[in-house]
Amino acid sequence: MNRISFITILTLLLAVGCGKKKAEQFTALPFPDITLPGMIQNQQDAADYYALHMWDKLADPDRTYPSDSLLVSGVKKSDVEQRYANWLAILDMVSLKTSEKAIDRLYDKALSCERKDSTSNVFETFTSLAEKYLYDPNSPLRNEERYLHYAENLASYEGYSQIVRDRYASEVKGCSLNRIGTQAADFSFADSKGRITSLHDIKAPYTLLFFSNPGCEACMAIIEMLKGEQKVTEMVSSGFLAVVNVYIDEDIQAWMDYMPIYPAEWHNGFDQDQVIRTEGLYSVRAIPSLYLLDNEKRVILKDAPENVMMNHLMNL
Repeated sequence: MNRISFITILTLLLAVGCGKKKAEQFTALPFPDITLPGMIQNQQDAADYYALHMWDKLADPDRTYPSDSLLVSGVKKSDVEQRYANWLAILDMVSLKTSEKAIDRLYDKALSCERKDSTSNVFETFTSLAEKYLYDPNSPLRNEERYLHYAENLASYEGYSQIVRDRYASEVKGCSLNRIGTQAADFSFADSKGRITSLHDIKAPYTLLFFSNPGCEACMAIIEMLKGEQKVTEMVSSGFLAVVNVYIDEDIQAWMDYMPIYPAEWHNGFDQDQVIRTEGLYSVRAIPSLYLLDNEKRVILKDAPENVMMNHLMNL
C-alpha cells in the first residue's frame, strides 16, 4: 500500500454524520476524517497531529453506527484497513516518542469502545490490524518496535483469558530481543572450513546480519539483489559493510552444498552450537531475516523488510 502523501493529508475532508440505522438497512459511511487545526502551518506538525488524532472520530465510544463482518463503526473494513496502512506511513514521519504516544492513544480509544459496547468490533479490528501489519513476518510494513508497544497493552488486558495474555506476553518477550539502539547479542558461527568467528569480532563500520536458508527463494532474491547493487558491492569490497550470512538450522550438508551460491566476500557460516534458536538469542520468526548493525554492533534495523533495508543501505 502506498504511503499517504502530505497533499492527501492536507486535503482530508470532514465526513458528514448520519443517524443510527439498523445494520441490514445501513449504507456504509465514508471514513470520518479529522480537520487539521488552522494554527498548524508546517508538514512536521501536520504529521504529528494526524499520527495522534487520526482515529479520534472512528474510535469514539459514543459513536453508535453498526459494526459487523463488513463494517467498523459504520465504515467499510476495507476503508479502515487502508487508513491504517496510511497511518503507519505517517508514523514513519514522526519521532519515536510521538509514534509510541499515538499507538497508546489508539489502543486506549479502541479499549474504551470495547468497554462501552462489547458488541463493537473496534477493539478487535485494531488488534487484528496490528498483528497483520506490524507483526506478520510476511508484512512489508512489519515493525516489531511498534508491535511491542501495542502487544504490551494486550498482554495486560483483563478481558482476555490467561492463555491469550500469555501468548501476547511471549510475543512481547520476542520483540524485546535485540531492540533498535541496543547491542545485538553476540554468537559464534563456523564457516565451511570449520573456522570459528563471532559476530562481535567482525570489524566494519556497518554489518548486515542475514539469517538465510539454502534453497529459500526469498533468500535467493535478497542475495541477487545485494550482489546486483554496485554500491553495496563497493561497500563490501572496501570493508565499509560486512555481510554476515548465517544458517541457524540443522541440515549442515544442505548448507555446505549451497556454499557456491554465497559471495566469497561475505562472512558465510552456520550456528554450530544451535544457540541462536535454542537459547533464544534472536527471535527469528521467519527466514530470511535482516538486521543492520553499526560499528559497535548496535541495532539500527531489526528484521527489516528488504525494501527498507536496501533504502537504508543506499543512504549510508
